[in-house]
Amino acid sequence: MTKLRALALGLSLTLLLSTGCAVGPNYKRPSTDVPGMYRGATPQDAAQPATAALLGDQKWWEVFQDKQLQDLIHAALQQNYDVRIAATRILQAQAQLGITRADQLPTISGGASAVNERDPQTKLFRQFETSANQVDLSLAWELDFWGKYRRATEAARANLLATEWAREAVKSTLVRDVATAYFQLRSLDLQLEISRRTLRSRQDSLQLTQKLANGGATSMLDVRQAEQLVSTAAETIPDLERQIEQQENFLSTLLGNNPGPIARGMKLTEQPHAPEVPAGLPSSLLERRPDIREAEAQLIAANAQIGVAKAAYFPQINLTATAGYQSSALTSLFSGPAGLWSFGGSLVQPIFTGGRIRSGVKFSEARQQEMVLTYRQTIQQAFRGVSDALVEYHKDREFREYQQQLAFSAQDAAQLSEMRYRGGAASYLEVLTNETNYFNAELGLAQAQANELVALVQIYQNLGGGWQQ
Repeated sequence: MTKLRALALGLSLTLLLSTGCAVGPNYKRPSTDVPGMYRGATPQDAAQPATAALLGDQKWWEVFQDKQLQDLIHAALQQNYDVRIAATRILQAQAQLGITRADQLPTISGGASAVNERDPQTKLFRQFETSANQVDLSLAWELDFWGKYRRATEAARANLLATEWAREAVKSTLVRDVATAYFQLRSLDLQLEISRRTLRSRQDSLQLTQKLANGGATSMLDVRQAEQLVSTAAETIPDLERQIEQQENFLSTLLGNNPGPIARGMKLTEQPHAPEVPAGLPSSLLERRPDIREAEAQLIAANAQIGVAKAAYFPQINLTATAGYQSSALTSLFSGPAGLWSFGGSLVQPIFTGGRIRSGVKFSEARQQEMVLTYRQTIQQAFRGVSDALVEYHKDREFREYQQQLAFSAQDAAQLSEMRYRGGAASYLEVLTNETNYFNAELGLAQAQANELVALVQIYQNLGGGWQQ
């Protein structure tokens, strides 16, 4: 009974010591300067009701409704190497958390030994033989009375969370890159279609001009000018074909594939997108953007490391225990008075370390201050990104509307100049000028339509969308 009481008392004391205080500051989210609304948001954005579906909260397949684009994004999220690398970093952080958390627990090891020894006979001693057999369990435990290992575990858990948010940030960026590359590819497709259609039309016009010149109804100057129009349209085709193939290679790489062709879905002009973007309040961005959440997790880890550094000021408390059996004969190893046990503890207090502990605390505090600034900087950059994307979307849409009017006017002017030339009221130089203006306006409109869609993608990514599954 005395041994049992001593053991119970020892266990109670151990539990009391192991649940001691944890030195170092507890985490508190730093204050940040959050604006009331995004710069670049329109009055319609600000007037959105609180129940409105915010763009950043929507799933990527709700924002991008082209079925082929959805398939490309899904394949990229499954196969892209950056996403897969980020996933392995999570596995590493999980393993590191397990290693760190194990320091809070005792280490128990078992052992067995058997030694038989015979000494030869000498002039002074007779020959004799000895045997020693032992089985034991040993325990070693450094009590976490000052919270060193608990703070280290807190830091490791925060680092794990940071790697998880880093993977979500990679996903968000990947969705943006795939959608942007796809819209740019469809823009190149549209420009190639315009160029080929214009080339066929101008080749027909050249043949007609040559017939008129052969009949004496016009001059060779008109023929040369018609040839210029054909060459201008023809020279854009190989360059566009080069850009298309390179864009397909880039998209294939994003998908984790070797360079190859990319399937198409909706035309560029058929891609649905809302004229107004419900951006929501800037304060919601702190919880939605994965890079901000990653920066905060890194700050939590740095804050916990201060406690790890400060715990070095205090004594280390270690417990050791051994229990087992020892006998000279295996047959009597577990019987009779063969039991053995020992229990002890030690306390080690640092007295002089040459300033190592103090410097360690200063280092961890400076690291925590760096993470605070990084966290605030990440938030500020996020607000800027949203504002830039909003103003870009609104201005790109406005530019596209003007470009559309320009294309309509240029088309009408080209048709009128062609009619005037056929009627003998204008020279072919007028046709050359207006046809060139119309061709450039069509190509510019295709690029403007792509820019508007790309700007929408930028808003979606800057609002923290794309990683939700």
